[in-house]
Amino acid sequence: MQNQRANFWQDADWLVILLYAVMVILGWLNIYAADFNEEAASIFDFSQNYGKQIVWIGTAAVLAFLVLLVDSKFYENFAYVLHGFFALLLLAVLAVGSEIKGSQSWLVIGGISIQPAEFAKYGTSLALAHYYGSQNPDFRQLKTKLYSALIIGIPVVLIMLQPDPGSTLVYSTFALVLFREGMPGSVLLLALVTVVLFIITLFMELMEIPLPFTEVNVQGEHFLIFIIALLAALILFAFKKRLRYIWKPVILFAIVSIGFVAATNFIFNEVFEDRHRNRVHGLLGIISDPQGTGYNQHQSKIAIGSGGLTGKGYLEGTQTKFKFVPEQSTDFIFCTVGEEWGFLGTTAVILLFLILFWRLIFLAERQRSRFARVFGYCVVSILFFHFAVNIGMTIGLAPVIGIPLPFFSYGGSSLWSFTVLLFTFIKLDANRRNVLV
Repeated sequence: MQNQRANFWQDADWLVILLYAVMVILGWLNIYAADFNEEAASIFDFSQNYGKQIVWIGTAAVLAFLVLLVDSKFYENFAYVLHGFFALLLLAVLAVGSEIKGSQSWLVIGGISIQPAEFAKYGTSLALAHYYGSQNPDFRQLKTKLYSALIIGIPVVLIMLQPDPGSTLVYSTFALVLFREGMPGSVLLLALVTVVLFIITLFMELMEIPLPFTEVNVQGEHFLIFIIALLAALILFAFKKRLRYIWKPVILFAIVSIGFVAATNFIFNEVFEDRHRNRVHGLLGIISDPQGTGYNQHQSKIAIGSGGLTGKGYLEGTQTKFKFVPEQSTDFIFCTVGEEWGFLGTTAVILLFLILFWRLIFLAERQRSRFARVFGYCVVSILFFHFAVNIGMTIGLAPVIGIPLPFFSYGGSSLWSFTVLLFTFIKLDANRRNVLV
C-alpha cells in the first residue's frame, strides 16, 4: 500500500487537479455573486446557496480522496455492477422519486436531493470502458453494436421516462468515444442526417401544405413522409441498372426515415412537456417568446452583452443583482461571469476548460490500458458536452435544457458526479506504469 501511495503522489497529474480546484473556487465565487443577499452577506452562510455550495465542495473533496484511495482494479472489476446499481436508482426515481421543475428526477434522502441521472453517466462510462477494454470489439460485428447500444440505451430510456430530455441528450456524446474506438465515420454521418431530419420534422409539423391543383391541405409531417417515399422511388428509378444492388439499402433507409419522422412527432408531442417543446421551437426560430419561454435566455444575453470587455466588477452586475435571470446560479451561471468579468473573464473561463480538455485527451492517449483510455475519452466527452451546451444556452446557440456548467453551477449531484468522473480517471492515469503491455 505504501508503494501505491508513493506512486500516486509521484505520478498523479497535478495540472488537472489544479485546474479542477481553480474552477471549483471560481464557480463558488460566481454562485456567491449570483445569489448575493445583503442580509446574509457572509459567503459561509449555510442558509444561502453559496453557503450550501461550500458543503458540496467539501464533500466532493472527500469523495475525490476516497476515489484515489480505492485500488484501480476496483473500477474495472465492478464496472457492470456500478452500471446496474445506477440503473436501479433510475428505476427507483420512477417509482418513488420527487418531482422538481417538471421532472421526476430526484431522490430525497434525509433531506438531501440526489439526481441519479448525473451518476448514471459515471456508471455508463465505466461499463463502456470495461466492455471495450476486455472484449476488443469489432464494429463490423453486430454483437459489438448491440452491446454498445444496450450499455448506453438502458439509462437513456429510464431518464427519458422521467422525462429529462437534457440529461438524455448527454448520452449522445458517447458517439465520440465509440468513434475513437473504431466506429465507422458513416455512423456519425448518419447521426448528422438524423439531426437534420429531426429539425426538418419540427418545422414541417406546424405547417399545412396545399396539394397542387386541389383545395386540399395536408399536414407537414405527412407531406414529409410522402417526399421521403418519392425520393426513394426516384433514386431506384435513376439507378435502375443497379437495382439489384441498391434496392435493399434504399428501401431500408426510407422505412427507417419514415419511422423516425413518426417517432419524432410522437415523442416530441406526447413525451416532451410544453416547456421543452417551446424551448426547442424558440431556438429554431419557429416561435419567438422573449417574455415567456425565451425569457431566461433573452435576459442572459443581455447580461453577458452588458459586461463589455472587462465587466462591471465583482458583485456589481445589475442584471445579476436584481435577479433578472432566473436559475442564474445553476443553468445560467456563465452569464454572471459575462456581466461581472466581461469578455476577458469569459475568455479566461473558456480557456481553462480548453486546457483541461487538451490535458485529458493527452492523458487518455498515453494510457497503456484500453479500459483507462476509453474511460478517459468518456470523461472528456461528458465534460465537453456540458461545457458546450451550457455556454450555448446562455448565448442563445442551444436550447435551454437544464445542463449545468461543470464545476461552476450550483448543486451537489452535478459536482459530485463530475468530481468522481474526473478523479477516477486521475487515479487510473496515476496507475498506468503498473499496467503490463
